[in-house]
Amino acid sequence: MSRSVQSDRPSERARYEAEVAAYVAAGGNEQVQRVITAVHGMSRRLAQWYTRQLQDVGLSSGEWSVISILATAPDGQLTTPSYLAHATAIAPSSMTHRLDRMSERGLLERTPDKENRTRILVALTETGWELFKQVIQESDVMESDVLDRLDTTERARLATLLEQAITGLDEALGTR
Repeated sequence: MSRSVQSDRPSERARYEAEVAAYVAAGGNEQVQRVITAVHGMSRRLAQWYTRQLQDVGLSSGEWSVISILATAPDGQLTTPSYLAHATAIAPSSMTHRLDRMSERGLLERTPDKENRTRILVALTETGWELFKQVIQESDVMESDVLDRLDTTERARLATLLEQAITGLDEALGTR
């Protein structure tokens, strides 16, 4: 005789519905709470998947943060250990240790700034860039599956709407 084992954790859909109901009961606007809770839930679930994916390639989430900042930096942006520490919200000494480990693995290089010899610049190596590409390509497969229920027009509209929401958040926080 087989019995189905029921998990003590609710499904993500049940969790979402319970969160929205609680926020609305506490005085939140239902439309707002549905959107924010859905975005937060998706972010939380994606973060779980990304953490497992990063472990598979031997990276911590902190190391991925550094690689991603370096890979996506606009051309000409000087990236220093202090900038990386600030951008990832960790202490400069912790960043130094992280950069040491990553440098030993050949993922990045640190060089003195030719214009300001007291400053060190950090850049991805070819190995670091190839690892970035590998992670992005593997993520893109899963992310495409997540968005598979939406056609291209719906995806474009969703992207536009989320970009508008991000702009509103930036304005509310006084950042641009």
